[in-house]
Amino acid sequence: METLMGYFGKYAAAEAGKLAGFQFEYLTTLGFAALVIFFGRFLVSKSKALQKYAIPAPVVSGLIFSLVISGIKGAGIMEFTFDAKIMKDLCQNLFFLCVGYGFSAKMLKNAGGKLCIMIAFAACLLITLQNILGVALAHAIGMNPLLALQCSSASMSGGVGTASAFGPIFEKMGAADATTVGVAAGTLGNIMGSLIGGPVAAYLITSKGLKSDPNDKPEAQRTGEKPTLDNTRMIYAFATCLLLAALGMPIYMLLDSIPMIEMPKFIGCLFAGAIGRNVMEALGVDTRVPETEAIEHMFLELYLALVLMTIDITKLAPVAGQMGIILVAQAIMMAIFAIFISFNLFGKDYGAAVMAAGNCGWGCGSGPNAVANEKAVMDQYGYHDVAWVLYPSFAVIIDDIYNPICLSLMGSFFGK
Repeated sequence: METLMGYFGKYAAAEAGKLAGFQFEYLTTLGFAALVIFFGRFLVSKSKALQKYAIPAPVVSGLIFSLVISGIKGAGIMEFTFDAKIMKDLCQNLFFLCVGYGFSAKMLKNAGGKLCIMIAFAACLLITLQNILGVALAHAIGMNPLLALQCSSASMSGGVGTASAFGPIFEKMGAADATTVGVAAGTLGNIMGSLIGGPVAAYLITSKGLKSDPNDKPEAQRTGEKPTLDNTRMIYAFATCLLLAALGMPIYMLLDSIPMIEMPKFIGCLFAGAIGRNVMEALGVDTRVPETEAIEHMFLELYLALVLMTIDITKLAPVAGQMGIILVAQAIMMAIFAIFISFNLFGKDYGAAVMAAGNCGWGCGSGPNAVANEKAVMDQYGYHDVAWVLYPSFAVIIDDIYNPICLSLMGSFFGK
């Protein structure tokens, strides 16, 4: 039996104070992720409520999966884990590379400088308000302000990556378990951002009678020709993505070398995608946009499935008290901010509603959440080019520049 189980993963016998565990190897893990994707799409196709509120399919099924796995662990039966670290990293970086690849100079010109300024202003304002709210509540409930920062923009706008990066920094300043708190808050933030983005957009669209422009279509569809699968073009597109991802590492190295600023790896890939796309256009090289968009959607679905299905909900219990109060407040503020500030700043139209959903995504978790929220909204209500191509990447870039600076300054003020 042990030999048979070895083909699917690694078994660890129970020890004093620990459950027996089994870690599924990466191919089996991907098989579970595929089931999560299939099941999520099935649930959404059968639920009018999930369609109406534009909840991303992998989020629904991924949460169900993680609840089952955590329930088995909580019941004292066995702890199941999954070998997904490398695949999650690959999916995230290739996904953001493809997002950056859609960031062409032509699109930026069409969007206009005013909108870009409004997006940047809204991002910086949200990050600042999140930290002010977190620290104010921390004083009211007797929580270490550095831990409150971990439950604020570090984990909300910054996600698990930024919270993980600042955890050791805040621990050195005297905040015990700052990394654990930040990762837990970032995990819950991903869930909150996925759940509130769709309903916020649905409320704005329905209450204000907004509609998408039927002439606003993805770049690959503007010619009116139905794209056909071509093996050669797909191979070239995928190889281009891999090459650009590798070229993103020197960019990441340079950005990460900036003092007092923590940069996630995917920012290098995002910049590499944008630079590569515009250089190719300038040289008249075939950009193979339809194939790249297909790669983008595949890696987004897989990334979300892997992230949500591998959440260990049992680890959130020890930090649930004071952290929960701040996170609930952050979620409420995020929804209010998206409806009354983001929507108005972004133009009060259908595109602004889609971007408000994206704002809830990255404002409560991560860039992929923003894109997943927007995709779910557009699948239900219609496409919007600027919201899809410009907003997530541009907002995340502003976030990853301003957020570390804000956290560093406030952390230095409250730290020992």
